[in-house]
Amino acid sequence: MTELTELEHTGEAQHELDHTVQSTTTLLKASAFAGLLAAVVLISAILPAEYGIDPTGIGEAMGLIPLASKVDQVKGAQATEDLTYQENSVTITVPAGKGLEYKFHLVKGDSMRYAWSTTDNALFYDFHGEPDGDTSGYFESYTVSTSNNVRGTFTASFDGSHGWYWKNKSLVPIVVALKTEGQYTIIGIK
Repeated sequence: MTELTELEHTGEAQHELDHTVQSTTTLLKASAFAGLLAAVVLISAILPAEYGIDPTGIGEAMGLIPLASKVDQVKGAQATEDLTYQENSVTITVPAGKGLEYKFHLVKGDSMRYAWSTTDNALFYDFHGEPDGDTSGYFESYTVSTSNNVRGTFTASFDGSHGWYWKNKSLVPIVVALKTEGQYTIIGIK
């Protein structure tokens, strides 16, 4: 076993570190190289892939140009989704002994949260959707019931008009208070 020197025994040798300090010239050269490398990556990869700009032709050779159109499509879809989100409240009077429809247009995959209620009698209702462009009279019912208070969330399985048919079987008009939020266009009473 070797004996420890006085510095090793006290631990003072452990606190003395030997740092190599780079010269200003070396730091400037490294910074210039990093800036040049960043410019090359920007021109040859980032501009072609993100914006479709390819001043050198390298981006096209590496197959990066098609990525720019995909990025634009995703950004466009996100912008469309953000623009159509809304919250609305409306009151609808269903005349005594009559029925009416209140509709929204939704694109496949768009969602709507809803809640409607009446202060008086319950209404027969059919929550349903009709595909865009269909001329056969086809519709898909999601819920058929009688109630005076309904709430839920709906995601469209096809592009088209979606909403409620309410039938008032009483002898007095019934007011429906409808609140909605989501991604849709209001069609209204149909």
